[in-house]
Order: sequence, then C-alpha cells, then structure tokens
Amino acid sequence: MTGGKRDNHRCAAGDSVRARLVAVAAMSLLAAGCGMVNDPVKERWESRTEFSRCGEVRLDQGEEMQKQAVREIVCLRRALESGESAELKVTHPTVEGDSIREYYRLTPQGRLEVYTDSTDDQYSDQKWSFAKCYAPEWLAEISCDR
Repeated sequence: MTGGKRDNHRCAAGDSVRARLVAVAAMSLLAAGCGMVNDPVKERWESRTEFSRCGEVRLDQGEEMQKQAVREIVCLRRALESGESAELKVTHPTVEGDSIREYYRLTPQGRLEVYTDSTDDQYSDQKWSFAKCYAPEWLAEISCDR
C-alpha cells in the first residue's frame, strides 16, 4: 500500500469508528429521554377527556390566586354547583422563579382533580403529580391528598 492509500484506509476506518460512537451516543440519549417520556401521570393528563375550559391564569411572584383569578374561580364554582365539568390551568413561579403548571379539573361527580407539572422546576423531582378531592369547599386553597 502506498502512503496515500494507507491514509485513505485509516480515514475510512476512523470515520467508521466515529459513526459507531455517534450512533451509540444517540441511542444512549434516546434511552435516557425515554425514561422521562414515560411519566404515567403526564400520560393520563394527555389522554384525558377535555372538559369545558375556565381559562388560564399566570401568577407572578407573590400574587394570590383569589385576587388574580376571580372570574376563573367563579367559573369553577359554577361548574361545581351545577354538577358540570370544567378545567382551569394555573401557572405560578417557585421561589427560585421556575414555572409550575397546575391543572384543576372538576368532574361531573363533584370530584376535583389536580394535575401538577413540575418538569421545569430544577429543584424538584421534575415529574408530574396527581391529587384528588371530593366536594372541595374552597377552590383557590385546595389541599388534596397526593
């Protein structure tokens, strides 16, 4: 083999090894990502039957839902009193400023479901959680068992 052919052979071998390393790295990333995609609470949220919407509320640091979401709370209370279903999305910051999204759902049976998306909160488990209450008395201060 001449010097030029040997260099081409080394280049081809190096490209093949590089391609395999890139493929292994890509598969590792996909496998790691799959663990985060398989969040059963998130999957339950995404596959739900959607209810009538009471809107979306975005709270800033220190803002209270009772003051900033009066119309939306009235919508949920109306649904509760009439035995109808409704949903409300509330986004609020953590102390550090990361976003938490909470989805309040009133079922026709009077059950309140709370789905919490903490995936953007770097100081949490970065997962979804779920809680439910029956006959909630005060929708803005919900304390359900998780």
